[in-house]
Amino acid sequence: MIHKGQFAEGVASLKAGLAVWEANGGRTGLHFKLALAEGIAQLGDLDGALELMDEITAQIERPGWNERWCFAEILRIKGWLLSLKGDLLSAERNYLASLDCARRQQAKSWELRTGTSYARLMRGQGRVSEAHDLLAPVYGWFTEGFDTPDLREAKALLIELHN
Repeated sequence: MIHKGQFAEGVASLKAGLAVWEANGGRTGLHFKLALAEGIAQLGDLDGALELMDEITAQIERPGWNERWCFAEILRIKGWLLSLKGDLLSAERNYLASLDCARRQQAKSWELRTGTSYARLMRGQGRVSEAHDLLAPVYGWFTEGFDTPDLREAKALLIELHN
């Protein structure tokens, strides 16, 4: 629901589901909490979303948790939230850390998402050439899947940056 733009319904449903899951001893998957943070942000509660991101980060840093597979995405979303709050320096730090993490994992999809988000931030700062130079090689790595939302979004941004 959150990814379809039904933010209020999605947040309420996800919060209820997570509460039941955790009350019964379930260890929550980070991807659910990430979606919740995005939904909360879309409803205008950036501070609440950032608090949830801090919880997520603390969760993966616990010994034995072993759910670092999406750490690059966690850093990207935190960067996006910080950019919405106007803290562009912290947003950039998170984007750079996300890119580093994605590259170490050789996770091109995470790198593409972060590259797109970071390029958007740079474009807003008038760093158009730098944004293009960051995103173009990542986009160029892909040989299929061009109908996916991430690749369509990256392509549209590259066209915009090139004009």
